[in-house]
Amino acid sequence: MSKPRIWYLPTPSHTGGVFKEDTYRRLIASFDVIENETDRAVTSDEVEEEISGFDGLVTGWGVMPLGETALERADRLKVIVHSAGSVKYLFTPEMVAGHLVPRGIRVISARGAIALNVAEHAVGALIMMSRRWIHHALNIRERGMWRDPDQTRSKQFLRGAVVGVVSASMVGREVIRLLQPFNVRILVFDPYLSDWDAGRMNVERVALNTLFEMSDMVTIHAPSIPETDRMIGAEQLRLLRDDAVLVNTSRGSVLDHDALYEEAKAGRIQAQLDVTTPEPLPPDHRLRPLSNVVITPHSSGAGAYGHREIGEITFNALEHFFSGREPVPGEVDLAHWALIA
Repeated sequence: MSKPRIWYLPTPSHTGGVFKEDTYRRLIASFDVIENETDRAVTSDEVEEEISGFDGLVTGWGVMPLGETALERADRLKVIVHSAGSVKYLFTPEMVAGHLVPRGIRVISARGAIALNVAEHAVGALIMMSRRWIHHALNIRERGMWRDPDQTRSKQFLRGAVVGVVSASMVGREVIRLLQPFNVRILVFDPYLSDWDAGRMNVERVALNTLFEMSDMVTIHAPSIPETDRMIGAEQLRLLRDDAVLVNTSRGSVLDHDALYEEAKAGRIQAQLDVTTPEPLPPDHRLRPLSNVVITPHSSGAGAYGHREIGEITFNALEHFFSGREPVPGEVDLAHWALIA
């Protein structure tokens, strides 16, 4: 029996960053793989011209969005595996509804690997901001001050805290898993979370305003879709208790930056933003100089551990799919395309 024919579009530099050497060797050995051996992205025109005859397609960072003509010419295509995070830029909704779903083409994403890195950052930020590590370190190094008498001192750190998780997304669920050893009470706002899943994860489903009112710390993991645009604004931020910690590692559009400034300018709350709108924030943006708002450059998804898991998910997904094993790791639910980040 001939091996499934796979077109591997990412460049060698991408491969080196997301695959362990032995995993990539297994991929090459298990399938009839046509590799991109150049240091440049395969163009959309090249994909259209050459996609016929391939059973599977591997995409990744740097790969161009697929065109409708390419899908029309993909006569044997059964599965697309994205060796990176979100797949939403690869297809238009019309392509999903008109080609992928009717033809049963499956789409896989390694977003679960990125979630490992983002979740680690989020939990670390909850600890860092509640304990004021950056503030204390800068006081000592830049101001020569051992302890600032005007610095607010939270007595509630992560252990034993009430933690609000906005969205039980893939990252949100990994955060929930990492929080378990800290003896926290976890509140979740997610209109799509079932009671069964909430019980299984040992969390409490609550309304968004209730979450902000009751939490010592809030971490945001909602997707950037029209329904979540500035979903968190003045109404929610006013409900935060004094010395509360707010962390956003999802997308800047979910959080109203003007409302955050108005609530944070007096130093009442602590915020850590790994994402902003726009990115980067303009040099004169009002949030930049606030000492209680710590901004990082959208770096939470970085990290060797999570990145190397991308290759594992990619290979396992192809192996599961072509051997008929279900479920396929990382499969994207195309029926809920509009809700995908």
